[in-house]
Amino acid sequence: MAILHPFRAIRPVRDKVHLVATRPYYSYKNNVLKAKIEDNPYTLLHIINPEFNKTLRTRANSPERFELVKKGYESFQAKGILIQDAEPHLYLYRQSSAERSYTGIIGGADAEDYLNDVIKKHEATLTAREAVFTEYLEVVGLNAEPVLMSYEGNERIDAIIASILTERPEYEFSTTDLIKHELWLIDPVKTEVLVRCFEQIPATYIADGHHRSASSVAYYLQQQAKGNLHKGRKFLCYYVQEEDLKILEFQRLVKHLNGQTSETFLKQMEQWGTLTEMRTPRKPQKKHEITVFIDQKCFSLILNESLIQKDHPTLCLDAELLTQWILQPLLNIQDLKTSQDISFIPGNTPFNEVLNQVNDGSYAVAFFLYPITMQEVKRVADHGMYMPPKSTWVEPKLRSGLTIMNLHD
Repeated sequence: MAILHPFRAIRPVRDKVHLVATRPYYSYKNNVLKAKIEDNPYTLLHIINPEFNKTLRTRANSPERFELVKKGYESFQAKGILIQDAEPHLYLYRQSSAERSYTGIIGGADAEDYLNDVIKKHEATLTAREAVFTEYLEVVGLNAEPVLMSYEGNERIDAIIASILTERPEYEFSTTDLIKHELWLIDPVKTEVLVRCFEQIPATYIADGHHRSASSVAYYLQQQAKGNLHKGRKFLCYYVQEEDLKILEFQRLVKHLNGQTSETFLKQMEQWGTLTEMRTPRKPQKKHEITVFIDQKCFSLILNESLIQKDHPTLCLDAELLTQWILQPLLNIQDLKTSQDISFIPGNTPFNEVLNQVNDGSYAVAFFLYPITMQEVKRVADHGMYMPPKSTWVEPKLRSGLTIMNLHD
């Protein structure tokens, strides 16, 4: 059963929420980030980047830097920019654009569920990065960016969500990326019903935020070792029904052809499938088709059936097949996590933008993949395995600072 924790969110006051909440700082170009920090005194970016444009700086990811982040939160609370709810709640959040909307529940996941594999994972984490996040939590003690979690819904949960959507939201605002944001505080009665509903769900799945999850659980285990048996047990999550998530692919761009000519490289690829030049460049239209762009020409590669192990959770995935049969043996890209010769571009990037990075000489070749499904993600997770690196770009992408969880509360 899945445990869902209500919590007392620290959140922006209503008249400043549109100014406080922000995309992750790394998603902004430097000039945009600079302008936002200089022009908006309320943005959470002041807290996340406490020394932006300052001459004297602490070391990145150091306890001293984390102390400054903590002081920033405390300052925002002292000024009344952030407030904390008096009672625990679950929260309903809806994000809407012209194309689609996402609706889900913000609450606390349980670290024991993670340890007991009730929370399923499909991505390996980097130990060094996990350690940095854990130290951050030790010093700051707050989750500000929810982990995106998927669950298999049911009619009862749907009915409760539908009833809440008829009420006036606590927050309703739009951002410059043409997205509308709405947040509801769920009343105690409906909160209790939702908690019981989640107890009937056998497993939830991390869709985005494996490092945040792993570091939160590592922090919880640290607290247990110190005798703080309940501190840090919950961590901040946004639960969206699995069929409502949007899963896109990552494209692969490689800087070289490993000393080969384009003709030799294309010829070698023909041993792994049917290679056909396209009249009009396009992305793949089905599973096991890979689009290859090289020398201003676009090719469709239909992989041979003999390469695909359909009964294996990962060896039937195009990202793994591309690595196993092309990237490693033909281009000498041995480790996708560490190689400096490969880049990954999320599937929401315009197609021509990716082509232009090959045309201008930044890369020698681009590979476009067909998106995988949530069922394929679940199959990998259910078998205790991991997806190939950069297999999924999952939406929605959440704003930081709408609801902040105090891990010591």
